[in-house]
Amino acid sequence: MALLWPVLGLIALVFVLFAVERRFPDAVGRFEENVLAVLLATITLVSFTQVVARYGFNSGWGGALELTRILFAWMILFGMSYGVKQGIHLGVDAFIRLAPPRLFRAIAIFGALCVFLYAFILLYAGWLAFFGASVSTNWRQTGAIGYWTFMFDRGTGLDDLRYPEWMQETFGLQERVQRWVAYLMLPIGLALLAFRALQGMVAIANGSRDLIIAGHEAEDLVAANKDALKE
Repeated sequence: MALLWPVLGLIALVFVLFAVERRFPDAVGRFEENVLAVLLATITLVSFTQVVARYGFNSGWGGALELTRILFAWMILFGMSYGVKQGIHLGVDAFIRLAPPRLFRAIAIFGALCVFLYAFILLYAGWLAFFGASVSTNWRQTGAIGYWTFMFDRGTGLDDLRYPEWMQETFGLQERVQRWVAYLMLPIGLALLAFRALQGMVAIANGSRDLIIAGHEAEDLVAANKDALKE
């Protein structure tokens, strides 16, 4: 029962994303791109100002390195699902494209299924016990959901990242930023990855896409620009 509300929250998030994307697909795409752009821009800005402060003024912010590490992790975790959605994860498809169309589609669906299972296992591995796998029965050690919930319950702070004093005084916050805040993208990113992999399986099955990877982009670029030199 300890994991019930985080699980329901992730399910609600996925359903809301699915519903909004069906009605406003372009807006969702722009939102995802903007999130990644803001994360990257923030990392660059913090790193640049930290270098200037350190070497130009012999000063700096103690939490800068920890913040950039967290933001970089957020960018990776959020970008995983976006990469599956756009089909931009690099892969090698030279061998499977030699297979007959039906076998090729089956292999592509199996690849998407593996991505879904990977995300689902990292989210919550306790369900593997039903298949005889030796996994921990402690909910805190069953995956990202349990780990995040454990950190949320404990309220442990990060090493260097601290709330500004005005936020501590105004909202009664503890001095150090809680770890659950930094780790929030872990279950969210994996849930989105599972959702996009499931979408990919459906799209491959109905023939609207070939793969969830970008394995032959060089051939596509050559084909698209084969007449460029002639012109």
